[in-house]
Amino acid sequence: MRNLNESAKALRELLAQRILVLDGAMGTMLQQRNLNAEDFGGAALEGCNENLVRTRPDVVLDIHRKYFEAGSDIVETNSFGGAPIVLAEYGLAGDAHLLNKRAAELARQAADEFSTPGKPRFVAGSIVPTTKAITVTGGVTFNDLREAYYVQAKGLVEGGVDLLLVETSQDTRNIKAAILAIRRLSKEVGSDVPFIISVTIEPMGTMLAGQTVEAMWASLRHAKPLAFGMNCATGP
Repeated sequence: MRNLNESAKALRELLAQRILVLDGAMGTMLQQRNLNAEDFGGAALEGCNENLVRTRPDVVLDIHRKYFEAGSDIVETNSFGGAPIVLAEYGLAGDAHLLNKRAAELARQAADEFSTPGKPRFVAGSIVPTTKAITVTGGVTFNDLREAYYVQAKGLVEGGVDLLLVETSQDTRNIKAAILAIRRLSKEVGSDVPFIISVTIEPMGTMLAGQTVEAMWASLRHAKPLAFGMNCATGP
């Protein structure tokens, strides 16, 4: 596990000096590889990108390397659907910790390969809203989400990430569940786990759950994220 206090300090110092470049999408890069069912681990797992960290780690590692070669300061782990709630759709809920840890280890390997004293490279553990949103879809409880986020965050931190990225967020309540999971993990590891919050805004100018960016910031700034922003959004 990384020294998260040192990671947070280094990130804050660099952010005070310059813009840090995050990588691009993982899914579209994987699509370009024309992978088949066997690559994913069988027909039942086809489309489960998160399982590729154990069936085709070479592909995932190569994508991380390409983003670093292109100049990224930070790459995200291949864990977009790595929460147990999402992996359960493939019968892999019980493998969530293992898959997230492995995803972090691959990204960490690439980051260490490219890091230099003058240009350190970082790994962000990707945590997303899952396929359930309390306000929009229902079908999940706040406690269920908090536990799912905890399992995912723990695997990512144990695998060596420098920070967590709560991204593509559509519902304030999902984000609050993720924050509580991160706080629980922070207490257990004895250091604050740095994290970024990124929301997605629809054409009507709000998230799917109805909150504006200003409302989101008002309700979440108390958590003191490393950064706050938008991604995968059509609204802006």
